[in-house]
Amino acid sequence: MTFVQVPLIGFLHHANIFSIALTILSLYIVSLVASRVYNAYLGPLSRFPGPKSRALTVWPLARSTWNGADNTDVPNLHKQYGKVVRIAPNQLSFLGDGKTFKDIYGFRHNQTEAKKETRFYARPANRAPGLFTADGSTHSRQRKIVSHAFSDKALKEQESMLQLWAKKLRSKLAEQATRREQTDMLKITTFDIMADFTFAEPLHMLDNSEYVSWVKTIFGGIKFGTRLRAIRMLGIISRSALEKIRSYVPSLRKKSMQHLKYITDRIDRRLAKTPDRPDLWSRILEKGGDPRSTDAGLSLQEHYSIASLFMVAGTETTATALSGTMYYLLKNPEYMIKLQHELRSAFSSIDDMHLDSLARVPFLEAVLKEGIRMYPPVPIGLPRVSPPGGMTVGEHFVPEGTVVAVHQLSTYRQEDNFKHAYEFKPERWLGDLEFKDDRLDAFEPFSVGPRNCLGKNLAWHEMRLLLSAVLLHFDVELCKESKDWADQKVYTLWEKPALMCKLTSVKA
Repeated sequence: MTFVQVPLIGFLHHANIFSIALTILSLYIVSLVASRVYNAYLGPLSRFPGPKSRALTVWPLARSTWNGADNTDVPNLHKQYGKVVRIAPNQLSFLGDGKTFKDIYGFRHNQTEAKKETRFYARPANRAPGLFTADGSTHSRQRKIVSHAFSDKALKEQESMLQLWAKKLRSKLAEQATRREQTDMLKITTFDIMADFTFAEPLHMLDNSEYVSWVKTIFGGIKFGTRLRAIRMLGIISRSALEKIRSYVPSLRKKSMQHLKYITDRIDRRLAKTPDRPDLWSRILEKGGDPRSTDAGLSLQEHYSIASLFMVAGTETTATALSGTMYYLLKNPEYMIKLQHELRSAFSSIDDMHLDSLARVPFLEAVLKEGIRMYPPVPIGLPRVSPPGGMTVGEHFVPEGTVVAVHQLSTYRQEDNFKHAYEFKPERWLGDLEFKDDRLDAFEPFSVGPRNCLGKNLAWHEMRLLLSAVLLHFDVELCKESKDWADQKVYTLWEKPALMCKLTSVKA
């Protein structure tokens, strides 16, 4: 063999390897494309309407999620394609009604539950499952203990605490009104209330008129987490890249641990004392026992995870509902005037505003429901996975393994469900004949079934009391910079700017 032949053989050897690798890659790409085309046009979900671009690839959904356009893109798809839309190769979005909500989220007697789509729900920083991420048996155990804290009796015990915070809010707003300062109505004290209710200590945000750094981190984390979810949608390679990014960017891990420490410090302090009045944790400990004991109903780590959930789900969503309702009242002053008249005729001070009496003001209830319909605190769809053997949603059979969800905002902006769906019309909740064909059973902002919102009764009490306390004592005017306030993006939750208003004190 000559000197020239040796490198030539080596070259041919490497060329053959390259050719084989290229062939394998080409075959993989062809099979991948063929599989996606088959799935889009002939697969089990091909009979569901929707753009073929979304049936072929998850990229449009990921792009919409990344850009915060879920609140425009999905309602537009439903407007074009109807009650059910294929929004990704393996994902269906439904418009809600009484049956659809129950089929996806409700109790399934003698049938396997449609489980949560685990890739959607972020795990707590301590990796201990909480109410939002726990599986069936763990969730049932946790909920049985925690629900004790949200009973009618337990919430009635918190009436004086809620009234105290309503009075503090009134005093703070009166100071700003006297100084003729603009007021951000978004900062309406729900974080202080929930911290007091949960940890028996406030955050002093109302006193300082400013979000504490921990709350700012929560807001930023929700948007960041939504964009991470958009990347994870793109497949195994993108998910692996994310793990690499996390390992090489210590600040991401640091923020997560700071959030966890904020919660653990407060829970540890709460467990070390007996507060002057019962709070949420009093009831949880009463039912579940001391988490530091061996026979506790909830472990200490589960206490941390559940507390972390409460400080997001029990605060931001209520503040969102209140600020959205206030905005639409300000944009529709005839309803603002009517509600103020009813409140000022029925109550002379916050001391008169008991939880039971506020619940008996029909127009207040109608205004809040309409505010939530126009601006649902969680506007997206919360995904579930069709169980083995598939499931029926409404009139549609959905194959097993399919991701399904009722899209809240699309449901509430659908003319088939609500006449004049894009208009603020509280009278639809009061039996007005113009709206007799409205599908009021399509309104489920707190979801249904075994995983519906535990704190919905607390949320209703807070919303009634805080909105009434403000409108009893103040006339409110929307500032120019907030005239288009509702024009927002959605990163799981609304990305809310300040809701700037001018307040004028009035005699109750």
